Amino acid sequence: MLYYSHGSEQDNLSGDDLKQGLYAALEKLGTRQKVLALPPDITRLHSRAGELTRYAWQYYRDAMTDVLPALGTHFAMTEPEIRKMFDQVPTNLFRVHDWRNGFTTLGEVPASYIREVSEGKLDWSWPAQVSKLIAEGGHDLVLSLGQVVPHEVIGMASYNKNIFVGTGGSEGINKSHFLGAVYGMERIMGRADTPVRQVLNYACDHFAKHLPIVYVLTVVGATRSGPVTRGLFIGDDIECFHKACELALKVNFTMLDEPLKKVVVYLDPEEFKSTWLGNKSIYRTRMAMADGGELIVLAPGLKEFGEDKGIDKLIRKYGYVGTDRVLQLTRDNEDLRSSLGAAAHLIHGSTEGRFTVTYCPGSLTKQEIESVNMQYADLQTMLAKYDPKKLNNGFNKVAGEDIFYISNPGLGLWSTRARFR
Repeated sequence: MLYYSHGSEQDNLSGDDLKQGLYAALEKLGTRQKVLALPPDITRLHSRAGELTRYAWQYYRDAMTDVLPALGTHFAMTEPEIRKMFDQVPTNLFRVHDWRNGFTTLGEVPASYIREVSEGKLDWSWPAQVSKLIAEGGHDLVLSLGQVVPHEVIGMASYNKNIFVGTGGSEGINKSHFLGAVYGMERIMGRADTPVRQVLNYACDHFAKHLPIVYVLTVVGATRSGPVTRGLFIGDDIECFHKACELALKVNFTMLDEPLKKVVVYLDPEEFKSTWLGNKSIYRTRMAMADGGELIVLAPGLKEFGEDKGIDKLIRKYGYVGTDRVLQLTRDNEDLRSSLGAAAHLIHGSTEGRFTVTYCPGSLTKQEIESVNMQYADLQTMLAKYDPKKLNNGFNKVAGEDIFYISNPGLGLWSTRARFR
């Protein structure tokens, strides 16, 4: 059922608009006794999910007993991050998802289905894993909040990804990422119906119908004055996701006639501290990059490769060396076979030699950056040349040079018409 639906390319939803829309939906749900909020973490700061979680807490008060950020493999949120994103929501309500141990397996998507959706590339079953708090917590409402935006692993972010990946277990997360990688990122990004989404939908339909999940989905666009919320969609099935996707493709997808020779991307240090996340600069622009082009990534917050120590170690060990090489390394090495999410990330972050990536990190050294097969440039030097305060999203001319600037790669997808078919 669709409880609330509002949005357009021109809308600019205020806090009051979001609150009124959320409350209109919650009124239709009736009284609830034990509510779990499931927002994203600080890496989705612009989603407005923190604000919506606060409104939900103000609505339910003592009936909201738990807030579980959908961390996936990310670091647990710090108290300052919780304060910044969720404001007045009591910190004692927040729980930390343990993706290695704190989950329950609801069922198995059969290998025959995985073979079908992967076009025969993979031949294993997929476990539908979710946090024990969702499966066993006794809540009569689970509010899954998030932002629908083009995504490299699943096509369009949020909806049931928040459940099965954001609060999933290690095997489910790893295999879902690897499925998307071997199917092909360019075939997935910006599409609502993909092999990974089909697997998660199968899990919803067969194993999770008993869970009282309601989805609260935003669509947020980037403007010269900052992020602007264009839509809010609330429902308990795929209809609200599809409505959000329709709007997100209009708001978040930039289609270009010609490929870009030089792209400069800025990574907000509060959101992007690792290449695990910062490589969105590569994922979201790769279909727009010209052969032989250069992607410059201004990353003042960059201090590591993986959000997880084990994954960080694997990235440092193998580097971004191209799809064929990563697949061979995965066949030959148990540490990658047992961490398919890391293997998928190495594929996603590889340019296949088609264009170069120059990272300008706040903390990582030149040696560290070059060791994973990226180019390095000094951050302060590049900030002086490409000052984010002076650049507009889109085309700019800097010292006679044409560049394309992106202030936040997490808010969009860029492609030439020829590459998006």
